Amino acid sequence: MKTTIEKEFVLEQPIAKVWEYLSDPTKIVDCVPGASITEKIDDRNYKGQVTTSFGPVKASYNGEINISELDQTNYNMTLVGKGVDSKGKGSADMTMKGSLVEKQGTTSVKFIMDISIVGMLAQFGARLIKDVSDQLLGQFVNNFKDMLAGKEVDNTMKGSSMVGSVLKSTIGGIFGGDKK
Repeated sequence: MKTTIEKEFVLEQPIAKVWEYLSDPTKIVDCVPGASITEKIDDRNYKGQVTTSFGPVKASYNGEINISELDQTNYNMTLVGKGVDSKGKGSADMTMKGSLVEKQGTTSVKFIMDISIVGMLAQFGARLIKDVSDQLLGQFVNNFKDMLAGKEVDNTMKGSSMVGSVLKSTIGGIFGGDKK
């Protein structure tokens, strides 16, 4: 199953501060629900783990992230990630292109993710992946805002919102077909 996710959000922070955090996986990982870095190979390559839930199904991926582009002058970056389900039942690949733009003292963060999932989670389809991604992004943005404000961050995945996404997607699929 392949899908593309495009998102944009605005932070009430200067672009230099936002870039400082977003361009350093060791700083930003605490904002990503269910994610952890297990090893820093070098400044552009990391190993880590992501655990995610889709309703009753929980999946953990062990993987690698490579920062293939990091252009501080233009505030652009590209990350390439590959992960394998810890139970050997699937894999996921992701390429994310992100850019920052300063707008009157705020910073607009825009990204496009191309995701390919094979195995158990692929059966849920692009619609559910996008619904859950929206929930995860909302939690990430809130965590990131808290981090930038010097507050404590909790990257524990909020399960109730994921269950809601599963129900919404399942019911929507029954009554409206699976729109990809």
